[in-house]
Amino acid sequence: MEVINGELLKPAGEEKLGIKVTESNGVVDKEIIKTRYGNENLSSSVHFSPSSNSNVNQDDPAGDTTKPEDIIAVTPKINGYRQTIQPDFHLPKPEAPPGLSPSPPSQPYENGDAVARSKSLSESFTAVDMPSIGKFIKERSNSLSERISKRFSSLKFDDGDDDYMNNKVKSFDSGVTEFKISGLKVVVMLKSNDEEEQIKGRVSFFSRSNCRDCTAVRSFFRERGLKFVEINIDVYRQREKELIERTGSSQVPQIFFNDKLFGGLVALNSLRNSGGFEERLKEMLGKKCSGDAPAPPVYGFDDHEEESTDDMVGMVKVLRQRLPIQDRLMKMKIVKNCFAGREMVEVLIHHFDCGRKKAVEIGKQLARKHFIHHVFGENDFEDGNHYYRFLEHEPFIPKCYNFRGSTNDSEPKPAVVVGQRLNKIMSAILESYASDDRRHVDYAGISKSEEFRRYVNLVQDLHRVDLLKLSQDEKLAFFLNLHNAMIIHAVIRVGCPEGAIERRSFSSNFQYIVGGSSFSLNTITNGILRSNRRSPYSLVKPFGTGDKRLEVALPKVNPLIHFGLCIGTRSSPTVRFFTSQGIEAELRSAAREFFQRSGMELDLEKRTVYLTRIIKW
Repeated sequence: MEVINGELLKPAGEEKLGIKVTESNGVVDKEIIKTRYGNENLSSSVHFSPSSNSNVNQDDPAGDTTKPEDIIAVTPKINGYRQTIQPDFHLPKPEAPPGLSPSPPSQPYENGDAVARSKSLSESFTAVDMPSIGKFIKERSNSLSERISKRFSSLKFDDGDDDYMNNKVKSFDSGVTEFKISGLKVVVMLKSNDEEEQIKGRVSFFSRSNCRDCTAVRSFFRERGLKFVEINIDVYRQREKELIERTGSSQVPQIFFNDKLFGGLVALNSLRNSGGFEERLKEMLGKKCSGDAPAPPVYGFDDHEEESTDDMVGMVKVLRQRLPIQDRLMKMKIVKNCFAGREMVEVLIHHFDCGRKKAVEIGKQLARKHFIHHVFGENDFEDGNHYYRFLEHEPFIPKCYNFRGSTNDSEPKPAVVVGQRLNKIMSAILESYASDDRRHVDYAGISKSEEFRRYVNLVQDLHRVDLLKLSQDEKLAFFLNLHNAMIIHAVIRVGCPEGAIERRSFSSNFQYIVGGSSFSLNTITNGILRSNRRSPYSLVKPFGTGDKRLEVALPKVNPLIHFGLCIGTRSSPTVRFFTSQGIEAELRSAAREFFQRSGMELDLEKRTVYLTRIIKW
């Protein structure tokens, strides 16, 4: 780059920069005129302050020897007036280039003239070698770290924790403190350093589902931070015999420290009130657990239960092998995997040596037990060209998540018994993997649990249950519990839906086989519990004319059902399970809890009550 007659010239193809020098009141002004390829000139002014050793010739611009460090500020000129630019307060203040050490504004130069610096550069530079943006980020991070440290240091400990922190006292009791930092929630669990060494044994207790005393024991252990093993005899029914052998009764809860029986809730409360719980716990759990202690449940092992085989399973196996199952044309439709009624009659006569009338009667029994169905649901069974198919060949089977390769051919259990077992096992799951208020559910923990594995096996008993034998209260409790259990299963297998479109598919495509028919979340809610009414934003009813599921639908809608149905969202009622004996009182309790939590808002100034959209249903 060259300087010719006061002009700084760049190489060819680059910009040309001309400098014009004037002087006013001892301050040199230089107008910089920037030109590129004939475009209009852009002007600004640069202020210089002469130093003692500077040699400026006012008549000769080329004689300018002003040093770069004398440059103070660059301001644009608009309409001939100089404009002052103030830096954004969010940005770091300007710094001198690396290697420069300007004098503070209060220190005069050698010639006695004070330096008139702009306000933005009057600060002392502490790290001139660091880029401005780097310094800004460092200052911000240091400030954030300082605030976090202050919040940590301001923790309030429970009584006795100060002694532990100051004197390093080994205390078994550990407190839990929560505090919030802008956007964060930190939970601090204070534990003694040698807690793991002190507790070498195992705490275990026998329990049942929906037991208040068992819930109190469980909550006490969780508050104390104790690891414990819970053996729910409603889930592990074979362990009830072990409980009777160890304690002499089936009463729960029963607490064991290693292999020693401690007692129930009364013994726990008396020891806790006396203040000797920690010492007693250290004394009883100071040794490792022996093999005589109650064993924790093992994943993947089922209890041996004797199940009666259906009397007609032998006939069904022969029919599955001998019948010509194929696709056929019926009513201008292709019906897949079906057979004719007369073909089935012929096979029964040939293999079981019975008359035609007896064969037709056997076919009707198979239809009532849901081994076979008419392809359009028109009749039970008739001899002729009517077409039927086996339950496992129904078109809805791929959407049923309680079907695992084959139908359950065992003798169907009563629907009441299956419903009660479903209630107990799902209640046990919530007690172990949900918060006390049931608003937070650990779906990942449920999916890996032995209780959930047993639930998946249990719902296969629903394939051929007789729903028509249920009373109104039993039917109401059965389908409420089934719906809420399916919600948990669906979230684990499919995931939580996002948006209206996904939720519509979620409620329609996740299905179970129940009593030989398919039931989705939508058909249970609107078809059964709401007496076959249209769902919101739908034009058709769940069950059409002639649908046999209409026989199961409740004759009258109970409005309280909407407070017992969980749909897996934050605004929905909490998940719970009901009993047929107290279904009405339990639904009222659910409605009361929902309104107390978030279902109703009251504006006293406007004298207005705001209710949830559930009321519109």
